[in-house]
Amino acid sequence: MTKKNARNTKGKIVAAAWKLFYEQGYEETTVEEIIEESHTSRGSFYHYFDGKDALLSSLSYLFDEEYEILKKDIKKSDDPFEILMYLNRKLFTMIENRVSLDLMSRLYSSQLVTKGERHLLDHNRLYYKLLRSITAKGQEQSVFRNDWTVNEIVKLYALTERALIYDWCLCNGEYSLSDYAAKVFPDLMAQIRK
Repeated sequence: MTKKNARNTKGKIVAAAWKLFYEQGYEETTVEEIIEESHTSRGSFYHYFDGKDALLSSLSYLFDEEYEILKKDIKKSDDPFEILMYLNRKLFTMIENRVSLDLMSRLYSSQLVTKGERHLLDHNRLYYKLLRSITAKGQEQSVFRNDWTVNEIVKLYALTERALIYDWCLCNGEYSLSDYAAKVFPDLMAQIRK
């Protein structure tokens, strides 16, 4: 199987799982339903995942698929700070519309106790690559401060996003994540500006 086909198969399983998790709930979704929805095989499923619980940390792949779409909307002439704010708004809107609060809470708790990979912190993800590229561009254009490294700015951005999502989960979604972030995220990130 080629690398691209493997990525497509894994992506189909992840997309199908998260669709079913959102529609039916995590507990009510079976591995068999995920296999059927993804039009893959039992062997393919177990090649990539030990079981349904292993899919919890795969939400980062769903996020990266969203970033793949969003990066096509970014124009080279756009202000790097505004690009970061745009990505945050789009991601948080996607979370509210496509990922249940219960699943986000499970994802965060699984990342705290996992002994395996912590997908949210995988710096090889498209998320981190895109953030590093935007940040480097911002520093080249003197939009972002240069006394911080690209990685320090990216870490602050990712940490701030995780903090907002974590609080939203702790508060049981009593407010709109995207609306609240639209108000506070630009101010929280203002310190990266030159």
